[in-house]
Amino acid sequence: MKNVTDEELMILVSNGNLDMMSILFDRYHVRIFNFLLKMTRDRDASQDITQEVFYKAIKYRTSYKKGKFSSWIYTIARNIFSDHYQRKKNKDQRLDEINYKTEAADRIEKDETAEQLHRALEQLNQSDRELVIMNRYQGIKYQEIAEITGSTPGAVKTKVHRAITKLKNHYLQNI
Repeated sequence: MKNVTDEELMILVSNGNLDMMSILFDRYHVRIFNFLLKMTRDRDASQDITQEVFYKAIKYRTSYKKGKFSSWIYTIARNIFSDHYQRKKNKDQRLDEINYKTEAADRIEKDETAEQLHRALEQLNQSDRELVIMNRYQGIKYQEIAEITGSTPGAVKTKVHRAITKLKNHYLQNI
């Protein structure tokens, strides 16, 4: 099954072969979790959202339209994160006020440079932060980000460049 593409596996899943989702889960759960962890800085919430992403992928498997699987799964992750963020916002809780600490966050806080970068990243709006994380931390190409966000590669490239410029300015202010 290693030579079978993600898209071929998802077509099998959408046709009712749910066992194939375990292969897709193995291929993507760490990437989705890391993306969500960067967005939330909350390990427990990231685990919960990651689980929900794959639950929704199975539940709405028939909505898969034979496009790029990674774009489809990241779109689901973004939508669920957005819902999560809105629920937190509606309760007047900001993501940076959540007191949960993780080993990864503790290590980052010990590294002053990484902490300054993180503070600068938090100062970006959600859309800019999301673009920077997807492109620079996750290594997702402009074309795929365009598919995920419903934009064009040129527009994504411009938005990423502008977000990086904003990040740089925030970072230099924190030094």
